Amino acid sequence: MALRFVVSLALPFMAAGLGGWATAQGVGDWYPTLVKPSFNPPSWVFGPVWTFLYLLMGVALFLVWEKGTSNPAVRMALGLFGVQLLLNILWSFLFFGARQPGWAFVEILFLWSAIAGTLALFLRLSQPAAWLMTPYLAWVTFAAVLNYSIWTLNR
Repeated sequence: MALRFVVSLALPFMAAGLGGWATAQGVGDWYPTLVKPSFNPPSWVFGPVWTFLYLLMGVALFLVWEKGTSNPAVRMALGLFGVQLLLNILWSFLFFGARQPGWAFVEILFLWSAIAGTLALFLRLSQPAAWLMTPYLAWVTFAAVLNYSIWTLNR
């Protein structure tokens, strides 16, 4: 159980590390040059928010994983969790690494769908896990609007 908890927390934070590396490729010299909407949060907000969201994701993952992988619904939920985590990483590579806000916006729609699907599957297995994923879905909704705004303001 303790190992499963550590792995559950480590997976989202490993994704954070990869996404952070990609973000570092453009956040210092490219991102500041972009026109941003008035509702763009200050840069210092993103680190604490994402840290909190990755922590919530890890706990949610643990709660579902604890239901046992012999259950096909658990396996499906864990698989979709993995897909959304990969899409989370990919967004950073597209937006910051490749400096392609248009493609990142298209990708974030897939990410949002994968998170919503994960949340729905988690809800069937563990209501607390689903609630823990809700702030993540809300933040990615906001991020999608922000991404779209930045893309349209900088075409």
